[in-house]
Amino acid sequence: MAKRRVAAIVKIQLPAGKATPAPPVGTALGPHGVQTMEFVKQYNAATESMTGQVIPVEITIFEDRSFSFVLKTPPTPVLLRQAAGVEKGSKTTGRETAGVITDAQLEEIARTKMPDLNANDIEAAKAQVAGTARSMGIKVG
Repeated sequence: MAKRRVAAIVKIQLPAGKATPAPPVGTALGPHGVQTMEFVKQYNAATESMTGQVIPVEITIFEDRSFSFVLKTPPTPVLLRQAAGVEKGSKTTGRETAGVITDAQLEEIARTKMPDLNANDIEAAKAQVAGTARSMGIKVG
C-alpha cells in the first residue's frame, strides 16, 4: 500500500460533542478542501461522552483530501478553573488570588494531562500543572 502524503496538520480546540461547521472549524479546514461536515460528525461522535469540556484535536490532512484526527486532553487552564470553581484566572497574578485547589486536585489534573505533557513522572507533571496554576493566580494548598 502506498504511503499517503501529509498536506497539513491543523490544531483546534472545540467544545466536546458540540462542534459545528462554522468558524473555527470551517475556516481551518476549508482551505485544505476537507469535507467540514464529515469531520464535525466524526468529532462529535468521538467526544459525545465528554460534553461540557473543551477538547483539543490535531487533524492530519492528506493530499487526497482525506483526514485523520487525534483527540488530546483538555487544556490545563480549563481543568484548573473547573477544579477551583472560578470563571477565569487572576488579573494581577502574584497580588490577587483567583481561587484555591487542593494537592489531591492538582495530582488528579496532572494524571489527566500526563499523556500530553513532556514529563517522566507524576511529580514532574504536578510541577508543570502547579506552574500553570501559579500563573493563573490559583493557589495550591
